[in-house]
Amino acid sequence: GFGSLMQDVLWCFSQVKGTIDIGVTEADIISTVEFNHTGELLATGDKGGRVVIFQREQESKNQPHRRGEYNVYSTFQSHEPEFDYLKSLEIEEKINKIRWLPQQNAAYFLLSTNDKTVKLWKVSERDKRPEGYNLKDEDGRLRDPSMITMLRVPVLRPMDLMVEATPRRVFANAHTYHINSISVNSDYETYMSADDLRINLWNFEITNQSFNIVDIKPANMEELTEVITAAEFHPHHCNTFVYSSSKGTIRLCDMRTAALCDRHAKFFEEPEDPSNRSFFSEIISSISDVKFSHSGRYIMTRDYLTVKVWDLNMENRPIETYQVHDYLRSKLCSLYENDCIFDKFECVWNGSDSVIMTGSYNNFFRMFDRNTKRDVTLEASRENSKPRAILKPRKVCVGGKRRKDEISVDSLDFSKKILHTAWHPSENIIAVAATNNLYIFQDKVN
Repeated sequence: GFGSLMQDVLWCFSQVKGTIDIGVTEADIISTVEFNHTGELLATGDKGGRVVIFQREQESKNQPHRRGEYNVYSTFQSHEPEFDYLKSLEIEEKINKIRWLPQQNAAYFLLSTNDKTVKLWKVSERDKRPEGYNLKDEDGRLRDPSMITMLRVPVLRPMDLMVEATPRRVFANAHTYHINSISVNSDYETYMSADDLRINLWNFEITNQSFNIVDIKPANMEELTEVITAAEFHPHHCNTFVYSSSKGTIRLCDMRTAALCDRHAKFFEEPEDPSNRSFFSEIISSISDVKFSHSGRYIMTRDYLTVKVWDLNMENRPIETYQVHDYLRSKLCSLYENDCIFDKFECVWNGSDSVIMTGSYNNFFRMFDRNTKRDVTLEASRENSKPRAILKPRKVCVGGKRRKDEISVDSLDFSKKILHTAWHPSENIIAVAATNNLYIFQDKVN
């Protein structure tokens, strides 16, 4: 499936609705992308606090070659801008993360979070409405009781399908710093939220209290040397989770050992190569994302230049290291000056843990096949996303001589960056967020 995934572009969505692209407003920039557990739904969150859910169309018998496209299913405002009067701080509405809960009934549930507040949303369908009330008329106005002479039995009448999103729980006031991760536990009763210095454990039924399970805040803030950058629960063991740090380390914690997991069970760190030491070493070693494999055997981490795969049974070094854009090593100075060196790229596994994907600049994204060790650079752009067009691998040249199909490292556009991607849980369908556009690619239909 890996080779064929490079083949076919089926759809390109733009979150800017309408045919005229009137430029990107800040609010339209996509800030998170997430498939649900079946892959039937795909959610995006943006800087304007909106959540857009796409649903995969059922395959039709008369058009079997058109495999289910994703169309807009529901759009709702999840978070609004707020102001913290005690601290004189504006709280952005930007959605930092979305996490789906496994479907238990006809409705769907998802968690979304901005910097401070996590919300549990219920997304449900309505295609019937009750009619024939006794105490009020069809418009909802109360009737005069003296005019009611007979008892009516209300009936359900069919109506046009409506998709409603309703907030079921609001988990607030538990984070002093910005929330960077939420992760649903495999027991489906609890989830955690992580900020720069603390990780909290929540029960889905209880909104007014959470348990602090990690606290790395020093007594004197001047002694602060690292922050938490990402955290995730193990996919099968509800007592185990990992979190990564700005120092490039990963800690695996076991909640069975103590209520406060300040003492990790395992500590993953690669010794630094002294020959690579530079002014930027600490910045580029900061981990921006950590993900368990579906099997639960491996963890993948993304730092500025590489993706690493770690075996849970080996702490002293990763078993695989993939160079995402090594040609930027000589450009770190200018990337520091334009703040790009602080960009937080995410990484994802495919459904079988055999291929990993992560983003880069110039709207490029990278895929690495763990079995064949092949890798490819692909581009998400309006120009190359005609339906069923074949995605051509891109090459970046570093030296002086440039072949005609290569792009020079000096002409890369650093304002076009792919930070957020998602992979369908069982099929070769990927979602790639490029600023305000969402691209959905799938492998070639034979």
